[in-house]
Amino acid sequence: MGFNDLYRFSVHAVILKDGKVLLLKQTYGDKRWGLPGGGVEPGETVHEAISRECKEELGVDVVIDCFTGLYYHKCYNAQVGIFRCSLPETACIKLSDEHSEYGWFDPDELGEVQKRRVLDAIEYDGKLFSRSF
Repeated sequence: MGFNDLYRFSVHAVILKDGKVLLLKQTYGDKRWGLPGGGVEPGETVHEAISRECKEELGVDVVIDCFTGLYYHKCYNAQVGIFRCSLPETACIKLSDEHSEYGWFDPDELGEVQKRRVLDAIEYDGKLFSRSF
């Protein structure tokens, strides 16, 4: 892989409440449900990126609990970093224009890839997960 090849790197947050995970519904593309997060900008650390993306999408400064996994997605030629995060007790979610609604979902309701990344974040015990899909 050369330096000029198209390659994506993004970060996403697994935010849990009462055993359920927070998902956002996109207003663009296929309007799918997904974890808060997005692309890492040039010159930005992964911690800066997850903080910025969550603030933009949720209107909340999340608490970064831990970095739980790094996943390669061959269909997108992309690496995705997953953080387990939490919301402050007084947080009030205010979605950006990128999302129309949010909801709390049981991990069993998620697709195979999303479910695996969420379960890895829940089961994280200090050893970073690394998987390829």
